[in-house]
Amino acid sequence: MSNPFESAKQRTVTPFRHDMVGSFLRPQALKEARARFVNHEISADELKEVEDREIIKLVEKQKLVGLRAVTDGEFRRSWWHLDFMWGLDGVEKVTTESGYRFQGEETRAETARLSGKIGFSHHPFVEHFKFLKNAAGDGVIARQTIPSPAQFLAELQRGENKASTEACYSNTDELVQDIAKAYKAAILAFYEAGCRSLQLDDCTWGMLCDKNYWEARQQEGIDAAGIAKLYARVNEQAIAGLPEDLIITAHVCRGNYHSTWASSGGYEPVAETLFGIDHISAYYLEFDTDRAGDFAPLRFANDRQVVLGLHSSKFG
Repeated sequence: MSNPFESAKQRTVTPFRHDMVGSFLRPQALKEARARFVNHEISADELKEVEDREIIKLVEKQKLVGLRAVTDGEFRRSWWHLDFMWGLDGVEKVTTESGYRFQGEETRAETARLSGKIGFSHHPFVEHFKFLKNAAGDGVIARQTIPSPAQFLAELQRGENKASTEACYSNTDELVQDIAKAYKAAILAFYEAGCRSLQLDDCTWGMLCDKNYWEARQQEGIDAAGIAKLYARVNEQAIAGLPEDLIITAHVCRGNYHSTWASSGGYEPVAETLFGIDHISAYYLEFDTDRAGDFAPLRFANDRQVVLGLHSSKFG
């Protein structure tokens, strides 16, 4: 890691010494507009007007408090991850029997399922980034966040999605290759739109850190360490060979739904594999509670920049 006493002003690229992971709580005006849109009370254009207005206000707030890199708060998304997946070729939006389970909570029941081979032709997120970059202006860096390739792979391998995935792909290597290829094309589209800082959000590592999850997979005869290597491989393939001036970072999250969490456990079981992924410049790691363990796994970080997530959105 870099010298922790180095001045924040000496850094000119993301991440900065004080930074945030990019998602913000939705303002009431946006929540009301989204509900009205779902009820067919306003049009898509009217919803977009509210989104535009709230994103501009958010960007100005981020600049006002001194952040040197800003996001759109993910205000145009209904999920932090599925909306991006739905925008890829060969992926469809599907309602499931149950949602994701958190501590005492369950989300609405939706997933991303394959209807054909995975690809990239265009994506609404690219236009969303162009709006952000224009709103940000020249004084700060506009950051784009997307779910990691590993997160997409994990979604496709969920029990209710497995049959559809196997119908489209006869082996995992071919699946990994197409995911990586589609992601690389998407990332290059963001780059062409002016993006120079892109963050991969990834809850897969948080689950692999969870002792209960790890032990359950072992009892099922599944090699959890092998899963970690697979996730590392698909992430690495997707971000290999990108332009040198594009900063790729990774955010490892333990889940956050209505201020509840999904997984617990220190980073030790996955640290060496996680920090061994090539082409990632820096990591944002959740350390806001005892659930995240101690700092010992950071010994594997070597020269990687690490932003410690010590402040939480779960507590006032």
